[in-house]
Amino acid sequence: MIVRQDDEEIPLLQQPEQPVAKTPLPWDQFWIILLLQFSDYLVFETLAPFTPQLIRDIGITHGDETQVGYYVGILRSSSCVTQTLTILYWSQLSDRIGRKPLILMALFAIASTMLSFGLSRTFLGLLVSRIICGAFDAHNGLIKNSLMDITDATNLPKAYAYMQISFMLASIIGPIAGGSLSQPADRFPDIFGRSELLKTYPYLLSCAVPVICASVAWLVTYFCFKETISTQAPLLGLIKEWFSPQAYTKPSTTSSNALATTPLPLRAVLTRKVLTVAASNGALVLFDVGLYSILPIFYATPIELGGLSLDPPRIGAIFATSAFLCNIFQILFFAHLHDYFGAYVILMTGLCSGIPIVVLLPVINALARAHGMGWAVWLAISLQLVLIVFLDMCFASMVSFIRASAPNRASIGATNGVIQLVAGGAMTVGPVCGAAVFSYSMQDARDAWLVYYFFMAMVFIAIGISLFLPRDPRLWEEV
Repeated sequence: MIVRQDDEEIPLLQQPEQPVAKTPLPWDQFWIILLLQFSDYLVFETLAPFTPQLIRDIGITHGDETQVGYYVGILRSSSCVTQTLTILYWSQLSDRIGRKPLILMALFAIASTMLSFGLSRTFLGLLVSRIICGAFDAHNGLIKNSLMDITDATNLPKAYAYMQISFMLASIIGPIAGGSLSQPADRFPDIFGRSELLKTYPYLLSCAVPVICASVAWLVTYFCFKETISTQAPLLGLIKEWFSPQAYTKPSTTSSNALATTPLPLRAVLTRKVLTVAASNGALVLFDVGLYSILPIFYATPIELGGLSLDPPRIGAIFATSAFLCNIFQILFFAHLHDYFGAYVILMTGLCSGIPIVVLLPVINALARAHGMGWAVWLAISLQLVLIVFLDMCFASMVSFIRASAPNRASIGATNGVIQLVAGGAMTVGPVCGAAVFSYSMQDARDAWLVYYFFMAMVFIAIGISLFLPRDPRLWEEV
């Protein structure tokens, strides 16, 4: 028998939720953000193919091949370290003077430093170019700030999924430009053989690709990009404030509307919500970059020492397949999965997928020991690549929590700066720790499983911290 319950006895909390109308993406500005993201990714993708040969050519290693990786690592990490140290400052400043001026500054830094990189013939010149680029290139953080400015909770997941298009294009065009256009006088003597400039600076043409892209992006940003924040302080007033701290006095009484549109000081931004998201995102980045640092080592290590004995072409094919699957899946399905399951479920699913990803590493080695590089090994590798797709979606889900954790809309830049600062530290420490633990566990008389225990602990720490996040990011925005 069906018991009819009077409508007045039904609690309000049990009433079905009304569907939320989705805000269309502002394509008039969003396509510019895609262009900006592409120009940022293009720098790293272009440098990667020719940097080892450049190190050999300048003679800093004196013919010692074992030192090439060392100097390449210094160049790669130098810009990341300086960018990490300055990201919070630029993010806070963007809340005060706007995103557009600093984006223009970052694009100018990319164009000028890449040009100087191509014209450098000493390691010091290369290093200075990368350090300056990292110090003034707050591009990545500013793009995320602008993206969160022009979107809301209903269209942010779809926008972030489309951001993968920029990465895919950069990952295709960058290596082609960096590899094919390096040493053009030798590769294409009929076209560039008479150019003394390209003979003297054989990597200038490769560097010219991101220079041109950044220059075009600068012009597009200057003429077409609209400022995404409404409260802009005059730069001259900020300079006076820096030199005269007494000029700033904290208001005793401020309306709630004014507080909502006023950038908060750093201490006010460091709320429990922001620190929780920063810790969760930092733990995720630490595990992810650590995992990606040991995967190529694992694939290249001899089978008898715990690896797979794969050659570089096969390792490259595995990573290319992984990147293609991750990007295509996010572009096609992430927004739909986010609408159906929510950011929290996707985040926790991705983090939990890290457990079988780690477990599969010794399993794959055991299969290789027992059966060689047969179908069972490649099936296990394929399963691992599928699981990495779910892990990669964690970053897209985390954006919703970053946006929701901001104390107000005017402090999104500072909030993202704090979170990116923690993430930058994790990106610096993660590869070193992962590779060091892997190498240590492979030594004689060591526990070969130590590296897997280490990464398993990192997964559980990331899962444990993420349990403090709300089940729906919108709950934080409503408070």
